Amino acid sequence: MADVKQQRVTVIGGGLAGSECAYQLARRGVPVVLREMKPHKRSPAHKSDQFAELVCSNSLRSDNPESAIGLLHAELRALGSLVLGSADKHRVPAGDALAVERERFSGAITEALQRMPGVEVVAGEVERLPDEGPVVVASGPLTSDALTRELERHVGTKLYFYDSIAPIISGDSIDLSVAFRQSRYGKGGGDDYLNLPMNREEYYRFIAEVKAGQKVVPHSFEEPKYFEGCLPIEVMAERGDDTLAYGPMKPVGLRDPRTGQEPYAVVQLRMEDAAGTSWNMVGFQTRLTWGEQKRIFSTCIPGLQNAEFLRMGQIHRNTFIDSPRLLSRDLSLKTEPRLYFAGQISGVEGYVESAACGYLVALTLHARLTGKEWVPPPATTALGSLLRHVTGEAHPPDYPHQPSNIIFGLFPPLPGRVKKADKRAAYASRAKQDLAAWLPHAGVPGPGAPEHVEQRSA
Repeated sequence: MADVKQQRVTVIGGGLAGSECAYQLARRGVPVVLREMKPHKRSPAHKSDQFAELVCSNSLRSDNPESAIGLLHAELRALGSLVLGSADKHRVPAGDALAVERERFSGAITEALQRMPGVEVVAGEVERLPDEGPVVVASGPLTSDALTRELERHVGTKLYFYDSIAPIISGDSIDLSVAFRQSRYGKGGGDDYLNLPMNREEYYRFIAEVKAGQKVVPHSFEEPKYFEGCLPIEVMAERGDDTLAYGPMKPVGLRDPRTGQEPYAVVQLRMEDAAGTSWNMVGFQTRLTWGEQKRIFSTCIPGLQNAEFLRMGQIHRNTFIDSPRLLSRDLSLKTEPRLYFAGQISGVEGYVESAACGYLVALTLHARLTGKEWVPPPATTALGSLLRHVTGEAHPPDYPHQPSNIIFGLFPPLPGRVKKADKRAAYASRAKQDLAAWLPHAGVPGPGAPEHVEQRSA
């Protein structure tokens, strides 16, 4: 067995993914050099010099164990996560949300890493990757221009800069008496699409609501630079009331089986997972606020009156790689296996998801360095489902890679018929049972490990 103390790993980025990864490697005896450009340089979104900086106090979202994100919280707690440990220690009241006192949360993580045996913190921007040794790239969605160019040299392709995400809807919440399965002109896999037909009056009512709806105001560093082929629906609507009807909502080649006629417009839903439990609203990337998306789409689009939105649409600046094509299952680069990618740059969305991805990379890297077989978390767990998203296993073949939060649409379907009201509890129960069986493979250090969330008094 290899001596991990002789294997120094470079982790680039002191956000939640890099912090979690560096801590978990050091906790298992692997020396780490943690590279963070602060305090010498900051991204436009960062204000403090601490690690694991959050934008707002409730960024960690729901702690309900029967929600997908709450289930991920629970799994990270079971693994002794640095991020969840700090969040729990510095939690503030916010209903079922895991809200934290941001400065204390980040301060505890910063101090834990600075005090952690085996972690060397080196400040300054990374413009070139180290030529030797394992490297974990956890530089986040606002990776600096210099490092982005360097990464493009290694991955052999340009990285994405603006992330346009369409909403995802739970399949069992779509009214199938309205929706019909059909591809345009009957071409391709007809079962891959659901169509929601609209008449002329319904379409123009929808357009009016989209134009009047409240929009998310971009950050100062997010000057809108949209691709013509991926415009927000509200931008298209502003160009003319019929623009969407000739774009992503065009009805050409489709016939409503209820009328035998071509609808005036149609909203197409594309199957998001192989089992058809979740569906993507094709071409519906938008800056409408989440509340407005739910209101407008549910009230104006036939068949979505009772829709359950698993993910809302959004557009923001983002830097991420085409992970399913570029990464192996252990999250290393296929063409250069010493390079690993963790966090939002790998195609996960959200702080907790980033921390979870960082933890997964620590596990895969530790297994490689010790010569052990890496046993991935079961697909039925939140961790396993997130891994399947990054590697593309959760999606149909050739599905375009888009960053995603943890949602139940990424989980394998539940066996048999489960009532809609019982599904969340069933997902959580199955995940809890399967995680318990897998935990011994994670090699979580025992009680003797250093306390990771204590913060010295000033």
